[in-house]
Amino acid sequence: MDRMNKTPIVISGSIAIDRIMNFSGKYRDHINPEKLDSLSISIFLDSLLDARGGVGANIAYSLALLGEEPFLLGSVGADATAYMESLAHTGVNITHVHESKLPTAAFNVITDAAQNQVGGFYPGAMFDSDSLSFEPWKNDDPLVVISPHDPKAMKRQVAECAQWKLRMLYDVGQQVSNLNGKDMAEGLRAAEILILNDYELSVLAKKTGWTVKQIKEQVPIVITTLGGKGSVIEGSRVPKPITVGVAKPKQVADPTGAGDAFRSGFLYGFVRGWHLKACAQLGAVTAAYAIEAVGTQNHRFTLAEARTRYAAAFNEELPKES
Repeated sequence: MDRMNKTPIVISGSIAIDRIMNFSGKYRDHINPEKLDSLSISIFLDSLLDARGGVGANIAYSLALLGEEPFLLGSVGADATAYMESLAHTGVNITHVHESKLPTAAFNVITDAAQNQVGGFYPGAMFDSDSLSFEPWKNDDPLVVISPHDPKAMKRQVAECAQWKLRMLYDVGQQVSNLNGKDMAEGLRAAEILILNDYELSVLAKKTGWTVKQIKEQVPIVITTLGGKGSVIEGSRVPKPITVGVAKPKQVADPTGAGDAFRSGFLYGFVRGWHLKACAQLGAVTAAYAIEAVGTQNHRFTLAEARTRYAAAFNEELPKES
């Protein structure tokens, strides 16, 4: 059997209601590059789904499917009662989720046939973040995750990690466009792990004034996700780059939330001391499950099923520890 994880995983991030829309065309066929200053596009949608999401909640959800019991730190409105009950039933600890008088955050995204996306995020309860602190765990040696949510809360939580020497995954994600360079540089200095895609990495470098090389020399573990091309692991603790492939999905239903599911698989292995490549390969497996379902929390799997799929995808066994 796998060794029980004794390291608390605390995930701070958005909890949202997603509206997921798809159309069979491609954005590039609807955009006139000569009129970008007066862009006006109307897309005929093929599907629409209201689903539960939010980066923090998504990561916690897939971790719970693997058998982990992560703590979720976030803020929701009174409209999310059933949502929170469902997460708790799955295995997520929601005792530190704050109920706000504001409505739960909402994310609207439209995906084209080439898996390009345009989205809009309404923060709502996410801005009611004054109580979102890692202080309850400061003496428990946790691994904390700062995923995209209220920029002021992310800044404060980075400072907490630096002050209390907490191990931190800095998952700046889509907030790379909204955080200022100084705050993100502080995040890099405090981080043990940085996970982002190649576009986000380029924006992070530009806004902080650091080169990509300097970022990888500063942060012990830097994982750059490359979509259908897999991921690469680098960083000051990684002697040479580790290339990780993908676990091919049975179908591509919706890529939304695949990155969140990847983080779940990686975290599950990381807190158990697995080799970084094995952690990322389990991340690739959990991402494949997410891609196969429309919605970021509509996939289902067990650790045993993930173990079988891991072996099929990478021709090796998932690590076991006693």
